[in-house]
Amino acid sequence: MKYAMIGGSTFALDLLLLFLLKELINLHYAFAASIAFFVAVSINYAVSRSVVFKGTVRSFNSGYLIFVFIAGGGLVAVALLMLLCVDMLGMNYLLARITIACLVGIWTYLMNLFINFKVAGKP
Repeated sequence: MKYAMIGGSTFALDLLLLFLLKELINLHYAFAASIAFFVAVSINYAVSRSVVFKGTVRSFNSGYLIFVFIAGGGLVAVALLMLLCVDMLGMNYLLARITIACLVGIWTYLMNLFINFKVAGKP
């Protein structure tokens, strides 16, 4: 539940940044989505580590490197799926990003839970 609340908040930031970068600065939507995603997941890491995954023994710096690696996979997925959804399927870029977040968010949570923080199954 905590992860969902933190994730929801950082995803709202992700969408806000995407909108601002696309509409105000006129960046390409896939590039804007990539920047917004990276900023949001970095904030998500700092907050999640201290609130959700506080049972981890991994250092902050090494955990962040693994987190960034996992987020990098998510970033590639976001960018490619944005191109697919917007260019090939004709979806609105914000609707596409919301849809993609459901898939990528679950994947990054599970990867961090089992690989990075290794707290799954601990009391």
